[in-house]
Amino acid sequence: MSQFTNGVPMLFCREGWLWEYWVMTRTALDFDENWFDDAEYARLRRRMPIPYVNAIPVRVGETGNVERIGLLLRSLEDGTLGREVVGGRIRFHETIRTALVRHAENDLGPMALPVIPPAISPFHIAEYFPTEGSALLHDPRQHAIAMCFIMEVRGECTPRADALSLDWLTPEETMRPDIVGELCYGQDHILRIALAHLGFRV
Repeated sequence: MSQFTNGVPMLFCREGWLWEYWVMTRTALDFDENWFDDAEYARLRRRMPIPYVNAIPVRVGETGNVERIGLLLRSLEDGTLGREVVGGRIRFHETIRTALVRHAENDLGPMALPVIPPAISPFHIAEYFPTEGSALLHDPRQHAIAMCFIMEVRGECTPRADALSLDWLTPEETMRPDIVGELCYGQDHILRIALAHLGFRV
């Protein structure tokens, strides 16, 4: 049986699950990036893991080998400078692919032209914990789980927001002590795993 309530069709069955599925699906499609206000999101961060994507931008040469790796230089909240990989949280009802493209555009500019393969698969799952010293990666704001990707970039990068620059380094240069020491949240561990995944010695 079907009825309309406030213009929304409601389907009823013996168990009621079909009606619940319909309403939840419609609600999910209607939510946008402002679903949680800042205070509510801060409370959620303290109580549950938040899904993220991390992406390491690379330049690929004519032979198909990775020749350069991009690291962002950011202005941090405490006024210091630090390096990070591209990334951020996945929004509600957003695909992983869409999140990667969005963060690439936010961090690298609209002309970066990131290449997202048809079948995406992370090379690593990173876990950030709010308690310092409990894991290799530390994020004081939250417990975050990040799917990590290698992302080829073919266009012109113009870092935006709090990203001051994007430095293209050789794989060997990324392991210099001064560069490693500038990486935030323990992301040097992600970089090492990425280099090993690409076949470089670390």
